[in-house]
Amino acid sequence: MDSVDDLLKRLEQLNDVGASLSKERNITRLLEQILLAAKVITNADGGTLYRMMEDGQTLRFEILRTDSLHIAMGGTSGHAISFSDLPLRDEAGKPNDSLVAAYAAIHSQTVNIADAYTEPNFDFSGTRHFDQLTGYRSQSFLAVPMKNHEDEVIGVLQLINAQAPGTQQVVVFSSADQSLVESLASQAAIALNNRLLMTQLEELFESFINLINWAIDEKSPYTGGHCQRVPALTMLLAEAVAETSEGPLASFTMDERDRYELKIAGMLHDCGKITTPVHVVDKATKLQTLFDRVDLIDTRFEVLKRDAELDALRQQLVLRPCLNPQAEAGIMATCQAGIESLEADRDFLRASNVGAEVMKESAMQRVRQIGSTRVWRNVDGVETKFLTADEIENLTIRAGTLTVAERDTINYHIVATIKMLEQLPWPRHLKNVPEYAGGHHERMDGKGYPKGLTRDQMSVQARIMGIADIFEALTASDRPYKLGMKLSQAVGIMNKFKANGHIDPDLFDIFLQKGVYKRYAEQFLDPSQIDEVNL
Repeated sequence: MDSVDDLLKRLEQLNDVGASLSKERNITRLLEQILLAAKVITNADGGTLYRMMEDGQTLRFEILRTDSLHIAMGGTSGHAISFSDLPLRDEAGKPNDSLVAAYAAIHSQTVNIADAYTEPNFDFSGTRHFDQLTGYRSQSFLAVPMKNHEDEVIGVLQLINAQAPGTQQVVVFSSADQSLVESLASQAAIALNNRLLMTQLEELFESFINLINWAIDEKSPYTGGHCQRVPALTMLLAEAVAETSEGPLASFTMDERDRYELKIAGMLHDCGKITTPVHVVDKATKLQTLFDRVDLIDTRFEVLKRDAELDALRQQLVLRPCLNPQAEAGIMATCQAGIESLEADRDFLRASNVGAEVMKESAMQRVRQIGSTRVWRNVDGVETKFLTADEIENLTIRAGTLTVAERDTINYHIVATIKMLEQLPWPRHLKNVPEYAGGHHERMDGKGYPKGLTRDQMSVQARIMGIADIFEALTASDRPYKLGMKLSQAVGIMNKFKANGHIDPDLFDIFLQKGVYKRYAEQFLDPSQIDEVNL
């Protein structure tokens, strides 16, 4: 019989285990802790934890331990369990009462067996076969159902071969053992059920986030990959920073909750793009709206060429019969020169429309000149300037394909992101998501947007996300307006950003020194983009 001191000690262990179980977030480690705690409290040599499958008709092996045989399967052991699941009913649909664990689950009742070999009410043929193969002697059994708050069985905790304290002598599981394990099973079931509910809520929440990203992806195929790659690069850099033990960021650490919070922020960092008009997001050329208006300009050039030819022919007709062949030849030469000039201007405007390079002032002036000096006869027969004011504004965009107004529209997505995220009732462990997600367009020198924050006003996580967002954009090969840069080119641009106060210099040093850019490139970039980077 257990002494009072021994019982008190084991009750303390039970309390400690209960507190520990309530803190564990990982379900696999939680299940392992439950079984190991039960073994310690009862001094059992072995044990198995089964979980009820969703069909409610099968017990699945989750964790298996037998100390004397050095057997460790399931859980964090790295060894898969090779045993088949336990059906709760036979082929005829009758309860499978011959197996101890199944009986405990079916009848929601603890089973305490002194000796398996002499027990007449259960089938231990499988146990005997295992013993023959291993030289083991399975003797005392204790199977306890784990029930949730709705009194439903969600698993079974089965222990084998209780040992007398200080010895390896196998004894029966005492009534105190049974009470303690039943109490542990109750606590464990609550902890497991809570964790399962939390996991389901997290999965549902992440599914909603993926739904938003899917909607953005459906609007624009050019942003869907961005919403996946930025969180991945963010976590790569964050882990590298957390591993750093020297320098100004040596104190930065992350636990599992911190990682989850940053992951969610990364997934939501561009959720505001769901409000951005698709024709702005997808603007591949300067004249693109719902279609590329350069085709309209092509049509106008064709009209001018036709008019030039018609004018030349009319002049030739005036000379019929041919009284002056030299004058006619001069007319056609002038016409041809005019057509060549039109074609040169058309090719120039088409090249200007691409927006691949920074536009020189001389080129911008030529666009304005073409637009204002050339005229064409529109469908109403009215002579009008060749380019509209809107077309001139777009074709003279100095860099990229967006006008100032369109860039403001694009930039508004981060304001929308912050507004959306700040309206959500975040739990305490996710309260920083709006700040992390909303800061990736700020600059260290305070010249970013939307709030003009400086480096000291931003969290490390927000600064990390800023680097991830920029590097992904530079190397992305699925944008409509540019090709993905090679690694060396992207790193070169990022170095300039580091020097001019755009990105955090300490974080970017880790980004390079820890090879984060390489690991990201290997996962997400085309092999043709991966070249040597001179650090």
